[in-house]
Amino acid sequence: MENTVYLYVFDSMSDWEIGYLTAELNSGRYFRKGLAPAQIVTVGIEKAPVTTMGGLKITPDMKVDECSITSVDALILPGGNTWTEAIHRPILEVAEMCLQEGIVVGAICGASIGLAQAGLLDSRWHTSNDLAYLKMICQSYTGEKYYKLESAVTDGKLITASGVAPLEFSVHVLRALDVFSPETLDAWYHLNKTHEPQYYYELMNSVQ
Repeated sequence: MENTVYLYVFDSMSDWEIGYLTAELNSGRYFRKGLAPAQIVTVGIEKAPVTTMGGLKITPDMKVDECSITSVDALILPGGNTWTEAIHRPILEVAEMCLQEGIVVGAICGASIGLAQAGLLDSRWHTSNDLAYLKMICQSYTGEKYYKLESAVTDGKLITASGVAPLEFSVHVLRALDVFSPETLDAWYHLNKTHEPQYYYELMNSVQ
């Protein structure tokens, strides 16, 4: 069994915010027994190469208008400084369709601003980088009562996270996709969070 994950890529995207997640999905090294590594399909506005904030060049596998939500398990939206621009509207429409169909949508940092502008956070529990900033930049946003001051929040199939919480974001997405056992996910998180060697051995034991 293989999960298919759409990863939206665009110029100046915050590449480090999805690094933990893409590494584990692509390698599948700690997945539950019997699960194949996920297929990560990069999706762009066009098929022309994009350059991330870290200077990495990525050529999208497909354009947004080629996305098929009938064959995808998750859509991942990285952060960046351009999410208030109209250029991202097509992928936000895909995100809305995914949520309607019960498909995981993970948005971190600036991507949560895009979701807010699209009205997708007005009635779902969520977080972002800062509530005051979210309200200031998104005049149409009315989801304040659903905002949680947490590093990452899951509401059904929607996952949002602060830009300083890529590890917690990864945990929420991995849990939603159910590719790690609970013991593996707990050990993996604590190893990366605390750097304590005991969690390495717990992680190794959990995948035996």
